[in-house]
Amino acid sequence: MPVISFANAKGGAGKTTAALLLATELAHQGYRVTLIDADPQRWISQWHELSGAVRNISIITEVSVASLQCHLREMAGQTDYFVIDLAGARDALVTTALGLSDHVFIPVQGSAMDAKGAAQILDLLALMKEKAGHAVAHSVVLTRVTPMVTTRSLLAIKGLLAQRGVNVLNTPIGERTAFRELFEVGGTLYSLDAAKVSNLDKARDNIRALADEVKRLMPMRIVRSGVGRVLNFNRSAA
Repeated sequence: MPVISFANAKGGAGKTTAALLLATELAHQGYRVTLIDADPQRWISQWHELSGAVRNISIITEVSVASLQCHLREMAGQTDYFVIDLAGARDALVTTALGLSDHVFIPVQGSAMDAKGAAQILDLLALMKEKAGHAVAHSVVLTRVTPMVTTRSLLAIKGLLAQRGVNVLNTPIGERTAFRELFEVGGTLYSLDAAKVSNLDKARDNIRALADEVKRLMPMRIVRSGVGRVLNFNRSAA
């Protein structure tokens, strides 16, 4: 069961939105997902309070350095994917989560890259490889991409990151009303009302493509759950 972390040392890059969208899309496809809220802002936990039980989603809150590995071990038999939303920081919990991850996704705004925050995570991953010999696969995912961001601009961003040997996902996350709506009303893209939310079909297509690309990057050890289950865990840190 792959462990996926979303990290950027500065806030405002769309990290939590990306983590939630990926987790709920995977759950919709029938995978059991444990979504770990390790961000002190607790946006995932607030979404959970609005949503209630969501099929195939387990929520773990109040995570600490000491408890994170315990949560991963305890839930391993009930989970196809772990998705961890990390703080906009470079601290001990972020470092621990990165070290336990199969793949780290670094969200960066496509229109105005928060290069400093992304670079801090990239530098931390490089340090882990150099000092501990532990290489963690990682990719940048462009977020909040609007029609104002031209193909030429996106290619320029990818080119700059490629110079550092950083993979950039082909599927950017667009700036869409539907994504913001989830934090206002809860639920998933599939529980929103298409009559009330503009371009909902395009939002769903966007995240379906993102999830498909993410799955192709994951270790080949995933078993799709046969039966949809609703699990809810609100655990305090050990």
